[in-house]
Amino acid sequence: MSTARTLATAARVLRQLRHDPRSIALMLLVPCLMLFLLRYVFDGSPGTFDAVGASLLGIFPLITMFLVTSIATLRERTSGTLERLLALPLGKADLIAGYALAFGLVAVAQSVLATGLAVGLLGLDVVGSPWLLLLVALLDALLGTALGLFVSAFAASEFQAVQFMPAVIFPQLLLCGLFTPRDTMAPALEALSNVLPMSYAVDGMNEVLRHPDVTPAFVRDALVVAGCAVLVLALGAATLRRRTP
Repeated sequence: MSTARTLATAARVLRQLRHDPRSIALMLLVPCLMLFLLRYVFDGSPGTFDAVGASLLGIFPLITMFLVTSIATLRERTSGTLERLLALPLGKADLIAGYALAFGLVAVAQSVLATGLAVGLLGLDVVGSPWLLLLVALLDALLGTALGLFVSAFAASEFQAVQFMPAVIFPQLLLCGLFTPRDTMAPALEALSNVLPMSYAVDGMNEVLRHPDVTPAFVRDALVVAGCAVLVLALGAATLRRRTP
């Protein structure tokens, strides 16, 4: 793995994103807009916004980064860019790390904007440090990036890439504990939720919401989300194969 090649790949992806204002708006502005709407949906019940806002602060970045990364990477595959890159002396680790770095930088900006809006302007009341909220939001965005890189290998068109969202994201959204505590679900669903990374993202946000200090549960949740992101990135590297000899 070469640092120079990884940075060159990341710079190329960022240059492409710079010329795609719709993707930039989707990644940076849509999570903020959703949080803003949510705050005033619960305008008469601020406590409800406090209860669900922290969880959604982690979920929205994951969803948007999944969509943008899967579609952007699929464009690279279908246009032949990835094929040409793999013909060069460029390792799979360089390529995946470059994509992850580029989208990770965007994820940092996205997480900073969304967390700053929720805590600063919308008055999200958290007991713990807002920096911990930012950390979990960033890990969720990176997980969404990793999932998007991975599923792009199994789609033949942008429409198919979007179709993976109900299969990959929606079950996690329903089982993560946002709508009902996970321990009140049917035993089979609770067991399934225990292996889904979004469940730990929501749990981590709730730990910050309720506890002033870093708890062992928060550390566990953050490590699980980070570990899942690394694992999925490794699986994504395994799907990078040339289609021609």
